[in-house]
Amino acid sequence: MLGIKKYRRAGVGVFMALLFSLIMGNGILKHAVMRVRPCIDYPWMPMLVHVPNVNNFSFPSGHTFGSFAAATVMFSAMKRYWGIAALSLAAAIGFSRIYLFLHYPSDVFAGSILGIIAGAAAWCLSGKLILWMKNTTVIK
Repeated sequence: MLGIKKYRRAGVGVFMALLFSLIMGNGILKHAVMRVRPCIDYPWMPMLVHVPNVNNFSFPSGHTFGSFAAATVMFSAMKRYWGIAALSLAAAIGFSRIYLFLHYPSDVFAGSILGIIAGAAAWCLSGKLILWMKNTTVIK
């Protein structure tokens, strides 16, 4: 997306949104809240995937956070087909985290809300960054 001029703002926005989700979600919030995953709280439940380490915390869902952040930028850039498809995929990723018993529903809900906020902020900042880059002759 960064290489094609038509989609450059979307590419910058997705990159910024994923960076926001990595820093805020995995870097700050998971270690501040330190919520244990449901598969650790209820060890007798059969698991379909590998059980994460005990120090790999649950809140917020990083997969949901990142997917909703990127999908929000894509929806802002390409509202119709690709934007709706990206949001649908993000919702499916969120559901899969609950289905696989790796997150509580509140983890996924918080990840989706935070992802939408991060994606909207990244979309606004990407427009300002692209405009600044054009005005300072960084890109043509």
